[in-house]
Amino acid sequence: MDIDQRLEKLTERHEALSQSVELLVHTQREAFARLDAGFEKNQVLLGHVIESIGSLARIAHAHEQRITGLEDRPH
Repeated sequence: MDIDQRLEKLTERHEALSQSVELLVHTQREAFARLDAGFEKNQVLLGHVIESIGSLARIAHAHEQRITGLEDRPH
């Protein structure tokens, strides 16, 4: 194998590696974009859950006060 053939083979390998790296970068960017979108969606859902827990805590507190008021009444 002469020098020209070696250079041609190296050039082919370099091109193949470059394409592989470009594909890898593209795939990683897509994966990170999906992760970011999922993270944002989870943040919104978590906000809803926290609001719901707060509402339930207020309801439980109101019921507790009502029960305490009923128990404290003279019979």
